[in-house]
Amino acid sequence: MSLLSLKRLTKSFGGLTAVNNVSFNVEPGTVVGVIGPNGAGKTTVFNLITGIYRPDQGEITFDETSIVGMKTHRIVSLGIARTFQTIRLFQKMSVLENVLAGCHCRMKSGTLGAILRLPWQRKEERAALARAMEALEFVGLAHQADQVSSNLSYGNQRLLEVARALATRPQLLILDEPAGGMNDFETSALIELIRRMSGQGITVLLIEHDMSLVMRVCESIVVLEHGGKIAEGTPDAVKNDPKVVEAYLGSDDEEDL
Repeated sequence: MSLLSLKRLTKSFGGLTAVNNVSFNVEPGTVVGVIGPNGAGKTTVFNLITGIYRPDQGEITFDETSIVGMKTHRIVSLGIARTFQTIRLFQKMSVLENVLAGCHCRMKSGTLGAILRLPWQRKEERAALARAMEALEFVGLAHQADQVSSNLSYGNQRLLEVARALATRPQLLILDEPAGGMNDFETSALIELIRRMSGQGITVLLIEHDMSLVMRVCESIVVLEHGGKIAEGTPDAVKNDPKVVEAYLGSDDEEDL
C-alpha cells in the first residue's frame, strides 16, 4: 500500500493550469524526487499535498486517508512535515526554541494547562524538550541549541528547518529545494542526512535542481513539465528518457549526471 497517492491532480490559477492531471505514488520508506524546469508545477504539487492549496480536481490519499480539504495543521498531525524553498525560521529565537515550535502540533495541553502548570503539562513539556534535542542531535546542531538561529550559517539554517520538521515525528518529510544555496560540502552532508532519515523509516519527497543530489539519493523520480507529468521511474530510466533530456536536462546537463 502506497503511503502517499496522487490521482489526476489538477490546479488552475485564473487561466493558468499549474498542475494538470498529475498522478504518482510514494511508497513507504523511499526517497522520491520531483524535478522539472522552473514553472513546471513542482511547488504547487507540494502545496496541494500540504493543504496550502485545494485541488480543483483529483484525490490525495495519505496512509489510506483522503487529505483533500484538510487544514494544514491537521495534515501535519497525521504525519506530513515539510520545509520550504525559502528559509522560514524564527530568526530572533534560539535554535532549540525553533525546534520546540515544531513539537507544538504533538502537544495536547492548551493555554489553561500552561497557566496552571499542571503535572501532566510539565511532563509533556519535558517530552517535547527531549524530542527537540533528539532532532537537533540527528542533524548535527545539538551543540548550537542555545544560539540565536539567525547567527547560524546558511547551510545550518537549512538543517535547522529539517530538525524542526523532524520534531513533528513525520512519516513523510517533504523537502523543497533543500540544497539551495549550499556548497559542495554541505550538499554531501545533506545527502548523508537524507539517507539516514530513510534508514530510520522516514519517507522523503523532495524537489531539487541539483541533479547530482537527485541521482545519488532518490530511488524514484517524477518529472513535470508545464504542469503535467512527462516521465517517472528510476534515476537511470529518467536520465535516459528523451523527453526528459529535451524538456529539462539538456545535453550539457546530461553529461554531468
